[in-house]
Amino acid sequence: MSSSRLDRRSLRIRLLAWLSGIALVVTGMTWLLHGILLKDLARDFLGARLEREAAHAIEQLRRDYLSTAAVLDSASRGFQVFHHLYVLRLGDDTSASDPRWQAALQSLLGASSETLVEVREGQQHLLVYRQPFVLNGEDGVLLIGEDFSQVEAGLHRLHWWVGGIAAALLVMLVALNLLAVNRGLIPLSRLHDQLGELRRGERERLSLDVPSELDDLVMQLNRFMDEIDSRLQRSRDSVANLSHALKTPLAAVTQVLRGTRPIDESRRRRLVERLDVVHAQLDAELRRSRIAGPHAGRMSELRHDGSRLVEMFRALYPDKRFRLSLPDRLDQRIPVESQDLSEMLGIVLDNAGKWASHQVHCQLRLDGCLTILVEDDGPGVAEADLPSLGQRGRRLDESQPGYGLGLSILNQLLTRYSGRVRFAPSSLGGLRVEITVPVGECLP
Repeated sequence: MSSSRLDRRSLRIRLLAWLSGIALVVTGMTWLLHGILLKDLARDFLGARLEREAAHAIEQLRRDYLSTAAVLDSASRGFQVFHHLYVLRLGDDTSASDPRWQAALQSLLGASSETLVEVREGQQHLLVYRQPFVLNGEDGVLLIGEDFSQVEAGLHRLHWWVGGIAAALLVMLVALNLLAVNRGLIPLSRLHDQLGELRRGERERLSLDVPSELDDLVMQLNRFMDEIDSRLQRSRDSVANLSHALKTPLAAVTQVLRGTRPIDESRRRRLVERLDVVHAQLDAELRRSRIAGPHAGRMSELRHDGSRLVEMFRALYPDKRFRLSLPDRLDQRIPVESQDLSEMLGIVLDNAGKWASHQVHCQLRLDGCLTILVEDDGPGVAEADLPSLGQRGRRLDESQPGYGLGLSILNQLLTRYSGRVRFAPSSLGGLRVEITVPVGECLP
């Protein structure tokens, strides 16, 4: 695309086009209305003057009345001082200051109402006022006209002069609009420069010194960059954890495999245990890396996801009875990423399924906070050991398979969502786990 072409997606071009278009429409409408109103104003002004002169002329006729012939002669002399056209009908007699117009205005003599009319005859344009009257018992009509052509010519020149001034003002207004748009877009230019500095590594975050309309945008961008940094740090921590956790087991396995001693059943069992530890570490770190967090822009359907997980654990632990309690109106979506919700609920359901004797109760509530309540009828945990739950790698009982990493992952998840978990003895006899995640206005 040629650089000389205008960028139609440019905000500056759009603002200038709209503002200039509006200014053009307003100026054009004002100019057109000026022409119409100016003509109407001149017509009304001249009409009022013709009306006064007609009244004055009729009064003069009444004072000078002798006979019809004398009246007409008096009218002829009297109207000459006004430099107007007149046509006078009194009874059956008609006289005119200009006989050429008598035939043209003949149709106006038959009406009996006062009015102001415009008459065009060739190149001439007359403004004629008609005034009926009664003189000595005889009906009369007086027409007084004035040439409106010269007035129109003057109005036309004035109108175009005003148009020229309006065009100059329009150009000035467009220039001011350009200046205002450029000044108004300075914060966007600064934001563009900051993004360039951010890309080059010269800046860590965007400045909040922007117009209020851009506050949300800048905050979302900064939050997005915080999320990227958090994910990068989690990735680095995962790599460091894996490196630290896998180095010793892998070295031991490698040493055994490279050695010349035969691998008996005992050594084979220890190798398998070490490889299981490696597998558990890999699984845990992969689960941590999948944590999306509250700003991922993803939603969960609480009823669908909760029901799906409970059905999965019913199949996984067929000898345990899982009961799910959901409010009737729990079909709304919540701002928790679906995989994160599955991890939260899956970790506590899996632990409950492992330790429960016969039943597991799961309850979901949503009242500004998402509350997940899971209880089982297992052996439970001593109150003195409750604060130790969730510590990484800490297992209170070795009778069930596992590596003590699930609750640690749960704590990391809840930290990302500003949530919390509480452990307490259950009324069923086992452990009661209550998870609270703020998804709206949630009281602490």
